[in-house]
Amino acid sequence: MDTDTRKKLIEQYKDGYRVVAESLVGAGDKELDARPAPGKWTAREVVHHLADSEMTAAVRARLLVAVDRPQIVGFDQEEFARRLHYDRPIEASLDAFKAARRVTAELLETLSETDWTREGTHSEHGPYTLERWLEIYAAHAHRHAEQILVARAAGREQSA
Repeated sequence: MDTDTRKKLIEQYKDGYRVVAESLVGAGDKELDARPAPGKWTAREVVHHLADSEMTAAVRARLLVAVDRPQIVGFDQEEFARRLHYDRPIEASLDAFKAARRVTAELLETLSETDWTREGTHSEHGPYTLERWLEIYAAHAHRHAEQILVARAAGREQSA
């Protein structure tokens, strides 16, 4: 990955909290808890997923930088949603998402070229570098912000 591409992805990553926060402006419980389709997540569940995913991602990034050839363990997001009580209030999860993303963005901006090429092994995907990590997480929040907007719209339609 060239330096310009990496910088653009870091900027997208840094912008992730903003787009999620904007997608939630004015959301009440009806919109947060509306399921847009059977088996699809509510906006509330998406926010909790973002917090859990971001905290996990923050640890993964640190392992890739600080540990030689780390094992990066995948997680079952559906099981997290079932077992980690994704029906609770979202404020703490938003705070955790924001903080993990902010501190990780600061780290990303300090890394050397050598740091970016360090490699571990992901339990589900095999070889895993920090560049691959960035490709995944730069767009992660943006995709979920769209998912939140779709779920909220379903809540408005269900209330009408």
